[in-house]
Amino acid sequence: RRRAWPTGQPQQPLSKTLPRPPSSSVSIGSGPGSWQQLRTCASQRIQCRLVELDRTEPPLRSETPPASSLPLPRPRSRPSLTLANLLLEAPGGGRSGAMGLFDRLPPMDHLRSEKMCLVQLIFPAESARLAVTYLGELGLLQFKDLNEDKSPFQRIFVNQVKRCAEMNRKLKFFSDQINKAGVKSSVRPALQPEIDLEELEAKLGEHEHELLEMNTNSGTLRQTYNELLEFKLVLSKAGSILAASQNHATPADHELDEHIYDKEVDDGNGYLLEQGIHQGASESGVRFVSGIILKSKALAFERMLFRTTRGNMFFNEASAGEPVMDPSSGEEVEKTVFVVFFSGEQAKAKILRICASFGANCYPVPEEIVKQRQIFREVSSRLSDLEVTLDAGTQHRNKALESVGSQLWRWILMVKKEKAVYDTLNMLNFDVTKKCLVGEGWCPIFAKSQIEDVLQRATLHSNSQVGIIFHEMDTIDSPPTYFRTDKFTNAFQEIVDAYGVGRYEEINPAVYSVITFPFLFAVMFGDWGHGICLLLGALFLILREKKLSSQKLDSFTEMAFGGRYVILLMALFSIYCGLIYNEFFSVPFHIFGKSAYACRENSCSDAYTAGLVKVRDPYPFGVDPSWRGSRSELPFLNSLKMKMSILMGVSQMNLGILLSYFDAKFHKNALDIRYQFIPQLIFLNSLFGYLSLLILIKWCTGSKADLYHVMIYMFLDPAGDLGENQLFWGQKELQILLLLLALVAVPWMLFPKPFILKKLHKERFQGHSYRFLGTSEMDPDSEPDSARSRHDDFNFGEVFVHQMIHSIEFVLGAVSNTASYLRLWALSLAHSELSTVFYEKLLLFAWGYDSLIFKLVGLIVFAFATAFILLGMESLSAFLHALRLHWVEFMNKFYHGDGYKFKPFSFATLADDEE
Repeated sequence: RRRAWPTGQPQQPLSKTLPRPPSSSVSIGSGPGSWQQLRTCASQRIQCRLVELDRTEPPLRSETPPASSLPLPRPRSRPSLTLANLLLEAPGGGRSGAMGLFDRLPPMDHLRSEKMCLVQLIFPAESARLAVTYLGELGLLQFKDLNEDKSPFQRIFVNQVKRCAEMNRKLKFFSDQINKAGVKSSVRPALQPEIDLEELEAKLGEHEHELLEMNTNSGTLRQTYNELLEFKLVLSKAGSILAASQNHATPADHELDEHIYDKEVDDGNGYLLEQGIHQGASESGVRFVSGIILKSKALAFERMLFRTTRGNMFFNEASAGEPVMDPSSGEEVEKTVFVVFFSGEQAKAKILRICASFGANCYPVPEEIVKQRQIFREVSSRLSDLEVTLDAGTQHRNKALESVGSQLWRWILMVKKEKAVYDTLNMLNFDVTKKCLVGEGWCPIFAKSQIEDVLQRATLHSNSQVGIIFHEMDTIDSPPTYFRTDKFTNAFQEIVDAYGVGRYEEINPAVYSVITFPFLFAVMFGDWGHGICLLLGALFLILREKKLSSQKLDSFTEMAFGGRYVILLMALFSIYCGLIYNEFFSVPFHIFGKSAYACRENSCSDAYTAGLVKVRDPYPFGVDPSWRGSRSELPFLNSLKMKMSILMGVSQMNLGILLSYFDAKFHKNALDIRYQFIPQLIFLNSLFGYLSLLILIKWCTGSKADLYHVMIYMFLDPAGDLGENQLFWGQKELQILLLLLALVAVPWMLFPKPFILKKLHKERFQGHSYRFLGTSEMDPDSEPDSARSRHDDFNFGEVFVHQMIHSIEFVLGAVSNTASYLRLWALSLAHSELSTVFYEKLLLFAWGYDSLIFKLVGLIVFAFATAFILLGMESLSAFLHALRLHWVEFMNKFYHGDGYKFKPFSFATLADDEE
């Protein structure tokens, strides 16, 4: 159908900063650019939807598409369903409504990933930036990089990305300065007026220039202040050395010296100093150089002076006392004041060069005490002035940092968003006219209507003359995997994704791991006392959820907080299994009634040797507490837990094989059902399913048959007589049949599938299979580059080797995986025995003493051993073993895990990273 489009204003070319054109009243879809987009769509043989909006009315979703175009799928609405609604909504109600009950139940969101589609977006130049910004706020579209062959510096918006990186550097500089100054910055500032990126860039430049200037001035003043402090210290120490040698000084002079200078003087050489000073330089030729040096270099400095002057010098030093701020590095170091006496100009030049090489700071100290006092007073006065100046500068700098810190978080987030927008725009391509940007991306089917609304809003707000074209594309690429999770299921999904992200629409093991993972953990950790401790920890994390989510946590606490609901279920199942094992910190309790056994005599003296007598019905729930401490306790519990482990393992592996059937059925893969699911199910249950059946029969009948003997001789002597190991009639014939089925299942898995695939490939691509001819030039099969016309090269050798490896792995894995589930028994036994050792050897041993101190010490040691070893190390061990059972023994039956995760362009991830 043809439609008349009104003529609008011409399109503006895309500038580097994507300017917004002036407001216009032309409706979306008008202007010559729309015809250009239609031609582009026609050239690419894609179906386009043009959306027309009325600016005076609320934006519509879409208008009715042309008859030749296919309708876009809409997301399923998921209202809250009740049984009454389902029955009433059915035609005729009553019986027909009840029959359609299960058909209208909402689907399981987590069993398979969300349905995805590849979409193409054609942005006009003036609305591209705003549209990408709105899509980032929505966070439901993952863009594909259409410029993978280009380096970052060859992309369109490289200059904008550089500007954002420069602003990010300035913001990082502000953050470092705020942290260094100890100024508190607001994490969530008050609402401030919106600021444009250009204004922000100018403001950041002004703030940086101001801070750099203040830092430079402050650094210069601080260096001068530290140099004056050193000068004052040298005047004090060196002046006291010189003053101590003046035996002819007046009493008043000595009194002033005591108030100004310290008395740390080496008195052994007073005569030499007195002679050199009072004779004067012109008479004796003795001169001196004073300064300050690092204390660690003083000894090497003295030796170097002695060797250079060949001993014609006298070195005197005095410790500076407290650490001194070094003028060069600004760090507090320990230093020593020195005075070097020498004779001659050449010696002076050598000494000054050595001082410079050792980093010593030399300061001029006059010989006359009067001049020393005068300089001392001047230095003290200058230090006081500098202190006032530095304090004023620090206050001014802190105020400037506070004004920046109040908006720092908002600016950082704004720059990160802007950089993310331009990084996304760099993933798009210009069309041939250089007036539109073309992008591709993945989005969930349910999000298409939301994306359309966002694009319409972007068109309105940018005053664009041409609407944004949004349509679905045909592709052979595998879509990303996306599950909508909440705070409860997210941790279980992360556990599965740590093994590997599932393929698109592959069955999600996390649905079953929600129950099986904490349950298998509890089988190994079963103690309802320890389970209560875990439960208290999980409840603490859950009840303080809001507070902890807003804080910055360390790595361990963050990991525990993220898995708080996993810990909750692990604790609940541990309490349940602990009640079955009847262990509370290894101590049994008569919770569900009295024991079924009693002593033969009232004294119970022969209970350990002769055993107990059954006097009533079996204990109603869990292990009878009378087994505790008995001679047969360990053999009984070992047999029970070992058989339970095999039953759980075989059940979970069968569940994995059944899930492979549902997966193959969903993807309509009959080959996998016939030549993978059926033989695998037969092989596993012919051997270990039969073993599980024998275990159940033995439990129910109380037979004394040796199951080890039965399984071994099932292979060694299938036709032999079972004797006392026979559990039911026809057991020998059933074992022969099961053994034959297991042998047949191996070639059934190995050979048919590769040869059938080879035959199907030949028929499909050599003209032996027929298909309908295309009725139009838009038929997808007629396109040379369409998804249906392309296929990968079939390599029979690779397919056969892959099938052989898979079959061998399953056959060997059926044995090894079943044996691997025995870790449930081993770790449960280890946990129980370790808990018993701590209880008996620590708590009961300390409780046997009459001293209160011994009892307290024993209780404290028992509590720490329980907390750090049983609740810490043992829980971690059980967690890792449960993880391995799911990753290897369970998930390898049906889960490929070679997909890739859906990572939409979203600003929410930027905010989370910043937090």
